[in-house]
Amino acid sequence: MKAMIVNAYGDVDVFEAAQIAKPEIKSGHVRIKISATSVNTVDTMIRAMGKDLPLSPELPAVLGMDFAGTVEAVGEGVFAFKVGDEVYGCAGGLADLQGTLAEYIVADAKLIALKPKTMSMREAAALPLVGITAYEGLMRAGVKNTNTVLVQGGAGGVGHIAIQIAKYLGANVYTTVGREEHISLVERLGATPINYRTESVPDYVEKHTAGKGFDVVFDSVGGQNMSKSFDATALNGQVITTVSMLELDLTQAHFKGLSIHVVFMLIPMLHNFKREEHGKILCELAKIADAGHLSAVLDGPEFTLNEIGAAHERLASGKATGKIVVSV
Repeated sequence: MKAMIVNAYGDVDVFEAAQIAKPEIKSGHVRIKISATSVNTVDTMIRAMGKDLPLSPELPAVLGMDFAGTVEAVGEGVFAFKVGDEVYGCAGGLADLQGTLAEYIVADAKLIALKPKTMSMREAAALPLVGITAYEGLMRAGVKNTNTVLVQGGAGGVGHIAIQIAKYLGANVYTTVGREEHISLVERLGATPINYRTESVPDYVEKHTAGKGFDVVFDSVGGQNMSKSFDATALNGQVITTVSMLELDLTQAHFKGLSIHVVFMLIPMLHNFKREEHGKILCELAKIADAGHLSAVLDGPEFTLNEIGAAHERLASGKATGKIVVSV
């Protein structure tokens, strides 16, 4: 089968077209003909950092995690799927799991679900990693319909999904954006926009919460931005973070009595730990999407498998809106 492989880690030009063996079906798995995949920040980190990142696969490797496609073969012990089913999931591209930058993948049946009927393959391929991340974080924070929720980075991959799920749960949703063209997008998704370049944290906390702070802050930006999230959160509030690999002073979090939820959705894949939870979440996301409450925002440029380097470069540029999708 055709694949894009890396024989060395490094810049966006490390991808090479190759013919590799079509993966063999095995017990508990399904073989899927991939229609589309999408690019996540962790994909670019693996490509650039290699073995400095503990989850990176051995070389040569096929990267890529998200996919949507059609079941071609079903392994022993799999009863939830049949040949011809259209499915989606996040099931490879790290450790010893072959990735999605290829024509086929053999995926653990616990990690996938029937794709939303109302979504195209490209739209469905954009959803798994960011959708699972957003859903898990909001569930762990116990978001309910009396909450005010601030999503940091609402025009990004995780952020634009978190807005919609929080809205679906009944919360009053706000989000930070840094570009004027993103204001109408996040409003359409159901959030009140806050331009972090022109409004300070104290200003928008006073404006939207009368100085009390938001009940839940979903920080999809991370890093040093977490300090701003602590400042924006109400007493005994909840902070969800997806990027917390840093040293940080927790004094503000201590005196506010904040609960901090670190979401690292790759744990089930890396450790074969509660993989079935991902399948359940993907089923729930499909229901929400098919009920009209969840859509995937796709970045403008369309890429093919041979253009995966350019897709990685696009994500690294910071110019993308929503998810970058690659057709296979």
